[in-house]
Amino acid sequence: MSKTTAGPAPGEALTQRQTITVMVGLMLGMFLSSLDQTIVSTSIYTIANDLDGLSLQAWATTAYLITSTVTTPLYGKLSDIFGRRPLYLAAIIIFLAGSLYAGSVHSMTELAIARGIQGMGAGGLLALALTIIGDIVPLKDRAKFQGYFMSVFGISSVLGPVVGGAFAGSESILGFDGWRWVFFINLPIGLAALAVVFLYLHLPAKHVKQRIDYWGAAAITLAIVPLLLVAEQGRSWGWTSASSFICYGLGVLGIIAFLLAERRAGDYALIPLRLFRNVTFGLSSLLNFIIGIGMFGAIAMLPMYLQLVKGLTPTEAGLMMITFTIGILTGSITAGRTISSSGTFRIFPILGTAILTTAAIVMGLSLGADTDLWVPGLIAVFFGLGLGFCMQPLTLAMQVSVPSKDMGVGTSTAAFFRSMGGAVGTAVFISMLFSLAADKIANGMKDAMQSPDYVKVLQDPAVAADPSNAKLYDFFKNGASNDSLNDTSWLHSANPVLTRPITEGFAQSIDTVMLTAAFLTGIAFLISFALPKKKLTDPKAAMKEPAAAH
Repeated sequence: MSKTTAGPAPGEALTQRQTITVMVGLMLGMFLSSLDQTIVSTSIYTIANDLDGLSLQAWATTAYLITSTVTTPLYGKLSDIFGRRPLYLAAIIIFLAGSLYAGSVHSMTELAIARGIQGMGAGGLLALALTIIGDIVPLKDRAKFQGYFMSVFGISSVLGPVVGGAFAGSESILGFDGWRWVFFINLPIGLAALAVVFLYLHLPAKHVKQRIDYWGAAAITLAIVPLLLVAEQGRSWGWTSASSFICYGLGVLGIIAFLLAERRAGDYALIPLRLFRNVTFGLSSLLNFIIGIGMFGAIAMLPMYLQLVKGLTPTEAGLMMITFTIGILTGSITAGRTISSSGTFRIFPILGTAILTTAAIVMGLSLGADTDLWVPGLIAVFFGLGLGFCMQPLTLAMQVSVPSKDMGVGTSTAAFFRSMGGAVGTAVFISMLFSLAADKIANGMKDAMQSPDYVKVLQDPAVAADPSNAKLYDFFKNGASNDSLNDTSWLHSANPVLTRPITEGFAQSIDTVMLTAAFLTGIAFLISFALPKKKLTDPKAAMKEPAAAH
């Protein structure tokens, strides 16, 4: 009687059907990790109110961001030593444990810890998925497959706020608070990913005898944690506060310690410095960082415009961003298929950064308080297209510019620099938005007070007595400041004539932020011309050819 197995024995090549099955499992894992970066954004207010921890709400986001970013390079290096499969399975299990805990918490402190555990798993889900595809799929097909993965990344990043808003808006689902399903939804998807990867992914057993770079791991943690902490909390602490300066100092100390540790570790390093001698690897790392800033800046600013200026709910703003996913899907798949057939990749980062820069300039010049909704919807398509042309080709370039034994490090470094850029971009742009808005709104209100029509509405007893205008009149008393703009939930239920200077102030501030983003992506555009004019070649294929010749 013949014995059947779910997947091939270790060392055997996967059939096309098995490759696609494994891909589905890996995509589910990637979907979870990127979904959870944004899913809490629209539900955190409801969660914090329910757990009586409004002042601690930022920590739920910060904890996930810190642990997922710190662990990304660790997973890459450890998978090069111990193999991908055990590390990927461990990442899913850690992520599921964190999700189960997050859905069961009773305080915001517990939620921050649970989100930290989730992040420890998420750090492996994104980087290792792309690395495993690099292991099991030849270069001619890899670009196409990784294009699908980048599409999943883009779609889940945008779907997060929609799904989070929908769950948070439900009082109870199957006997649990609606918001708890923001985390429980991960369980069935994660278990499906775990089952598929466990049954079908059988890579050659691997245990390279190599020292583990503990000093590098400690130094990169010392560098990243305070810098991400100040990026997330700086606006509430104050960028020149003692806490912020302590974080800056520790971050710089950590970067210096990391560079010294990596230099000393040589080949055993967490991110070997020799890799940066390769022009393609070094430039792609820098471009990933800058594009990460632009990407998350755009993902943060477009929904901000739709909610603060146009009055859409978080869920409606999320649905409007579906046009962004159309762009990223088109860009990733087009780039992937072209690179698969021709090996040419340099044109895509050049085109992508040019499109991103143009989209940011158009957004900065065209979005006002009265702009039709189709305009930001169309701009989002081009943002997505530009990112699709950049993210996947740059990841692929970093993979093939390193030796096969460093594939995990090469792929995780791409994800690491993009995550760091995203953290910096989101923090800086949101902080910039509210600082600019406070000044522009104050000036707008001063100008509005010169208008007799505006003053007439302001002094109308019926308008002043309307309960929906109560918080607006409090805002007028306190004046526009960073603190008074923290809660804008009343903005679109209050009198539209009186709130006009506020929405115009936000629109003008978002325009300035996007022109700043355009300057950064413009720098990336110029850097992309320095990428070598050579076709991508598979290092594995190059190793096999001499062997075949003997």
